[in-house]
Amino acid sequence: MNKIEHLGIAVRDIDAANSLYEKLLGVAPYKQEKVESEAVITSFFKVGESKIELLASTKEDGPIGKFIAKKGEGIHHIAFDVDDIEKELDRLEKEGFQIINKTPKSGADNKLVAFLHPKSANGVLIELCQEKK
Repeated sequence: MNKIEHLGIAVRDIDAANSLYEKLLGVAPYKQEKVESEAVITSFFKVGESKIELLASTKEDGPIGKFIAKKGEGIHHIAFDVDDIEKELDRLEKEGFQIINKTPKSGADNKLVAFLHPKSANGVLIELCQEKK
């Protein structure tokens, strides 16, 4: 793993959250996009080397909608940048981590993504990200 790629924050209202984070960070989001497969709208902020991803559900029964209904708004996941996502998934599975997505899928911000189950990572949802080539 190279670095923390971003922190994902679940929000109810993407526009209100964008406004709040613009004030907090002093910058506007550099990208907003809809990811149909995950039923979310994402908004990305960059401050120095760090990125924040805001996630708002487009469906109540989508992953983020369910998360907010259960836990409320807040940190949803930590994403790590990797060079070879398939190799890293194999390594982590051998180390005993429970893999949610054995096959990486297309995610936001031009990334291939896969997730590790929180039950195998002290309650934290881990996302692996590899830049699409």
